[in-house]
Amino acid sequence: MSLLHVGLDIGSTTAKAVVLDDDDRVIYSRYCRHFADIRTAIGGMMSEISENFSDSMKTVAIAGSGALALAEGVQVHFEQELIASSASVERYLRGVDVSIELGGEDAKLTFFDPAGIDQRMNETCAGGTGAFIDQMAALLGTDAAGLNELAKGYGTIYPIASRCGVFAKTDIQPLLNDGASKRDIAASIFQAIVNQTISGLACGRRIAGNVAFLGGPLYFLSELRARFVETLGLSEDQTIFPENPHLFVAIGAAILGKKRGDIVDLGELQREAAAFFSGRKTDPVNILPALFIDEESRKEFKLRHSISDVRRVDLTEYKGVSYLGIDVGSTTTKAVLIGSDGELLFSRYCQNSGGEPIKTVRDILTELYDELPPDVTIARSGVTGYGEKLVQAAFGIDIGEVETVAHAKAAESVLPGVEFVIDIGGQDMKCLGIRNGVIRRVFLNEACSSGCGSFLQSFAESLGMTAQDFAAEAENSVMPVDLGSRCTVFMNSRVRQAQKEGAEIRDISAGLVYSVVRNALYKVLKIRSADELGGKIVVQGGAFRNDALLRAFELVTGREVVRPGISELMGAFGAALAARDAERAGETTLAGAEAIRSLESYSGTARCKGCGNRCILTRTRFGDGRSYVSGNRCERGGAASANRKESPPNLYERKYRRIFDFYKPLPAEESPRGTIGIPRVLGMYEDYPFWFTLFTELGWRVELSSERPGENLGIDTIPSQTVCHPAKLVHRHIVDLLQRGVRRIFFPILQRESEQFDDAHQCFNCPVVTGYPDVAMLNIDALQASGIDFMKPSLPFDIHNKRGKLKKRLDDVLSRFGVTKKLLSKAFELALEAQRAFRQDIKLFGDEAVEYLKKTGGVGIVLAGHPYHLDPEVHHGIP
Repeated sequence: MSLLHVGLDIGSTTAKAVVLDDDDRVIYSRYCRHFADIRTAIGGMMSEISENFSDSMKTVAIAGSGALALAEGVQVHFEQELIASSASVERYLRGVDVSIELGGEDAKLTFFDPAGIDQRMNETCAGGTGAFIDQMAALLGTDAAGLNELAKGYGTIYPIASRCGVFAKTDIQPLLNDGASKRDIAASIFQAIVNQTISGLACGRRIAGNVAFLGGPLYFLSELRARFVETLGLSEDQTIFPENPHLFVAIGAAILGKKRGDIVDLGELQREAAAFFSGRKTDPVNILPALFIDEESRKEFKLRHSISDVRRVDLTEYKGVSYLGIDVGSTTTKAVLIGSDGELLFSRYCQNSGGEPIKTVRDILTELYDELPPDVTIARSGVTGYGEKLVQAAFGIDIGEVETVAHAKAAESVLPGVEFVIDIGGQDMKCLGIRNGVIRRVFLNEACSSGCGSFLQSFAESLGMTAQDFAAEAENSVMPVDLGSRCTVFMNSRVRQAQKEGAEIRDISAGLVYSVVRNALYKVLKIRSADELGGKIVVQGGAFRNDALLRAFELVTGREVVRPGISELMGAFGAALAARDAERAGETTLAGAEAIRSLESYSGTARCKGCGNRCILTRTRFGDGRSYVSGNRCERGGAASANRKESPPNLYERKYRRIFDFYKPLPAEESPRGTIGIPRVLGMYEDYPFWFTLFTELGWRVELSSERPGENLGIDTIPSQTVCHPAKLVHRHIVDLLQRGVRRIFFPILQRESEQFDDAHQCFNCPVVTGYPDVAMLNIDALQASGIDFMKPSLPFDIHNKRGKLKKRLDDVLSRFGVTKKLLSKAFELALEAQRAFRQDIKLFGDEAVEYLKKTGGVGIVLAGHPYHLDPEVHHGIP
């Protein structure tokens, strides 16, 4: 009887199984998404293995993030996934220096070194993993494979956060709404994953040599691999993409199980696993009240919420003027047409606008014009939402309305005297406190969207369900699981834990709607009592079409609320009401039917030249010659800046140029001591005039790092995710100098600076500034290479009170280059004078700013740091 070796890998989103023969050849494999039903997935795999290899003895080992409890329950060896993956690499691959593996919710980085294996893995954050990819793909209206296809035709890489799916959406959604190419966004998402993996796991250790790519995402997504290869600068010979890389953890488990040699009866193991899953019970402490205690309470609830609606009139039966409202949201586009008395004549709700708001709105308006009777005219139009400005420019919409005002108008029309409005959309949440028809308080979610519609939709899709089916399951829950109200990533972990404890899908679904409500109330509103909401409450937004969510809101607040029959259309309805109520002379500017049908738009990107931020702008050009510019982080970049006659002085720009552009380095042939590099970072923004003058007078050619080095330079040498951004930039600038052939770099350790003000008591630098030369030396391996002179002397840079000590210390440092005391003394005095002149010029810049403020009557313009450019001819954004 032959001996076979079974390895199982139960991950956060997928399950894998392999069978190896005694020569470690894979003779069976299976890879599938388990959609949180681990019991069914594992049972099916075990059955297949039993049927196909019934006459063989077997060893079994289990690995993966979802396997520990099962392994303990059925008394089978559990293997940690990093160790299992490393076992596969060592068995099948030769000459691998580093392996990068991405899974459903984890990322692993392993360095193979003769002295030992160094293994790293993500901890609390699932940003940059398979689950992150699924969320981002859904945002673009596709799946992971579709995202990969889109990325093949990219032209521009945008900066996108990957630390958290919520932050990534915050970066992506404006790009979508402003018409950026989906191809560019797809490639940018993959680049964000690369940056997250390298910076989050390498932490100061360089990824070099032969690199193996493992795990499902890297197996199925060729463009993600391509972004890694390009970022790491790997040649074809250094890129290792083995057979079955998505199964390496399961294969490693089988190899380790083989070494242990314990024979397992697979049939008995299958029975024990079934008993294990059946016997798991959810902790009653973590149980919430059922949404409906019986069928009668459900019927009463649904009847009560079926009677609140706006008056509807068939468009074919209406005559006279009408008003159009459009709401371009984060995940949906809505449009309504109302009559003069607010009656609803036409409505459309387009799920997931797919990142093409112009196309979506054009389709809706084309359909509206096709249905519009001859005796109905559109008098005015209004638009609100994320894509307000772009859509207004594209279609000639008469007015743009602020979202909060639009929703308040709509709520007042449905429930006169409304006191509180809560609107939950795809990615945002708006809560309005209203008194006597006036908005008194506004609450918006800021960085987190864990309480919004996309939060529930993402979970539903991760379980292989539609949002509607997911909500229906919640209504049938008997024991909703208390999942807390944390962010999506942490909630994922809590959901997985609940699944391992035997919670059913319906109980998890009900627990999640409770989480959404509590997030809204306690995280966004920060309420202490439901009394703060008032008596008349209107809930609206697409998320509240979910009856389970609405019921949870009523149970948590103890209030019966009003949900309009058009809750998902309330933004558009409010925009239409605003258009009706707006006082405007003349005819509507809304484009006609033929103009809308023939409307064409093209998007391109460029960097704004208005300031040092260099924002990536998107220019949308229309077929009739008009254009719209978006993406700027200030009022520049658009047409308004072209009409500006006078710009206030930009202190930041002038100071920057005074520091770094004012001084001209010696020509190479006139530099007897060669070149010395200085990174354009941290303290050099104040002290560069001194150091440039000193080294130039001593005969060195001073070479600065580039103004904008490559974005990914040195990313793998950053040892900490939590250090400040200016410190992280040190790595980029030093690597830039090294790549340009600079072999001597000066980056001093400065514990304190000179006092700039009479009432300053101490002038110590922050610990990061003081210690970062050492951090750079220890983490940028190239600085320790032969022929590199990294000068990081500890100096008392107090040119007012301790100039003698500074001069003596410099004499100690520079004497090895043959610098005499006399030469140093002369250069030192000239350097002091250069530093004093720099400080005097900065004071003059400030005086000019004060004079400008006096002349214009402005307050705080300069202090707020708006990046205005001195030259009005170069701040117009895209040429």
